[in-house]
Amino acid sequence: MLRRVMVKHHVNQLLRQQVRRESSLLVAGGLGVAALAFGSQQLLIAYKKWQSNSQTSSGESSSGDPIFTNFFARRFYDGPFEAKMTRREAALILGVRESANSERIKEAHRRILRINHPDMGGSTFLAGKVNEAKELLMKGRPNDS
Repeated sequence: MLRRVMVKHHVNQLLRQQVRRESSLLVAGGLGVAALAFGSQQLLIAYKKWQSNSQTSSGESSSGDPIFTNFFARRFYDGPFEAKMTRREAALILGVRESANSERIKEAHRRILRINHPDMGGSTFLAGKVNEAKELLMKGRPNDS
């Protein structure tokens, strides 16, 4: 009899602990869902503000074209080309620094010329400018390789 009472007491104790754990998990889960909902709402509000500010400040459509234009304008030289190419212009065309070593210049030349080669449908004018830029930057430079 005493044993039955002790077992019953032990089972009741285990059930109470399990209920507490489940309750804790439910509370934590509910708080997580609430935090996610609040964060999503704030993110949506911030996005709408950003979108309205970017439309009013730029005055252009929200197609995203200016973003891509700005990104690519930073990476590639658009021109116009100068009458006589300078080292600065040559470095901009190849996308390297003026002080780049010959290996880096050759790699940039090879990469750009593959894209703009006349046999692959590229422009002969641009291929000539790329070659001229390489020659100008390599002039007077010791061969690193």
